[in-house]
Order: sequence, then C-alpha cells, then structure tokens
Amino acid sequence: MKIVSYNVNGIRAALNKGFIEWLQSADPDVICLQEIKAMEEQLDLSIFEEAGYGHNYWFSAQKKGYSGVAILAKKAPDHVEVGTGIDYMDFEGRNLRADFGDVSVMSMYLPSGTNMARLEHKLTYMADFQKYADELRKTHPNLIVLGDYNICHEAIDIHDPVRNKNVSGFLPVEREWIGNFIKSGFIDSFRYFNEEPHNYTWWSYRANARNNNKGWRLDYGMVSDSLEDRLKRAVILSEAKHSDHCPILVEIDS
Repeated sequence: MKIVSYNVNGIRAALNKGFIEWLQSADPDVICLQEIKAMEEQLDLSIFEEAGYGHNYWFSAQKKGYSGVAILAKKAPDHVEVGTGIDYMDFEGRNLRADFGDVSVMSMYLPSGTNMARLEHKLTYMADFQKYADELRKTHPNLIVLGDYNICHEAIDIHDPVRNKNVSGFLPVEREWIGNFIKSGFIDSFRYFNEEPHNYTWWSYRANARNNNKGWRLDYGMVSDSLEDRLKRAVILSEAKHSDHCPILVEIDS
C-alpha cells in the first residue's frame, strides 16, 4: 500500500503545474492533500476520476481560499471520517480520515504560528490533537497520520537550526510536542529509514532557497508503532515541484 502526502499550496494552482500527470506517474494507492485552498464545488472532480482516483473526499475550510485537506484513493475506503468533532479545528478543514481494512489513514494540516495569536492557536490544537489521537487509537490502533505538521523535530530537520531557534516551527515547545507525539506510540517513518541530514520538504520562495536546499522538514508520515513490522519504505519525493512543499511517501504491507 503506497500512501503519499502532499501540501499542494492550492490544488487549482498545482493542477496548472502538471499535478495530475505527476500523480499518475507516482501512482500511489492513496494520496493525502493539505492546504487545498478550494471548495469541492470549485473543482472538476472528473479530472481526478479519469486519473484513477474515483474515490476522492474533500474537507474545506469555511473561509474560502484557505487551508483544507483531501484524500484521493483508487479503491473505496470502508469508512470516511470528516473532521475531529472539535469545532475550531473543523472550521479550518484540518483533519480527514479514511479507513482501509485494518489501517486508518489521516490527512492532517497542523496550523502554523505566524504571529502570537496563531501560535497560541497552534499550541492549543497540538494539545487537543494529542488527546484526540490517544482516544482514536483505542478503536483504530493502526493509525497513520500524514501531513504538514509545521514543525521541525530535530536540528537535522532544518537548514539553519541556530538562527531559527526562536522561529515558530522550531520552537522548543513545538519540538517537545512532536517528540512526545512520537513517544505516545508513533514512528517518524522517514527517520526510521533515513538518518541523513539535508532532507527537507519545504523551502521558502525567497532567496533561491530550494535550489540551495535551504529547507525545513515539516511533512511527516507518522505511523503507529503497531505497524512497524509492515513498514516497507518512506521517502521524500523532492523532484515534485507543484508547491513550496514536496510530497512524502510511506509504503506498508496492506
């Protein structure tokens, strides 16, 4: 089972940059999207169906052109859960889950902390999501939470850890949270297979950052430790350039 996660920074913009052709070439069984920035009715869903993803599910933010997540699948899931039931999360369209057999796949877009108010919002979301995930795993132990976490975990995950130590995305409180999230029963799938530096998933549009690989690893495939024996590989697909992020891939035995 090949699962991809991709913050597309606007699905309509990504489509104009060859997203569908790339998707058909990458050929995942399931793809989780974040920051779709569109309402379902603004999209021509036949494009995805013709590409082989006839089962597509969209959860948009109430605010137009903002946030939003989606899951596209080749085969129909057994169940789809829209949102978390936590109102302030769901207003912004940040969580969507699909169950395939005994595996539950979630597309998550964790808030950024661009200013003090949003940082407080992010910290609240992080705490509430941890509680939500703890409860969810009681009924869905084989949970995979993929998406843009807007946090670099370790110094190895950011190109300049010293200068960015006081920047949201690499604050001690954020790094501690993602470390505790892993300790609660998840595997950072990419780091399970790859401990090398200079592997990033997001680059600023400024100062030629991507060509110079001055990036941040913000996108994760967090896999419940109950699935450890079924993990096959996890890679960053840095050649895809439809966004300021690139996709990640996790493969498990289904």
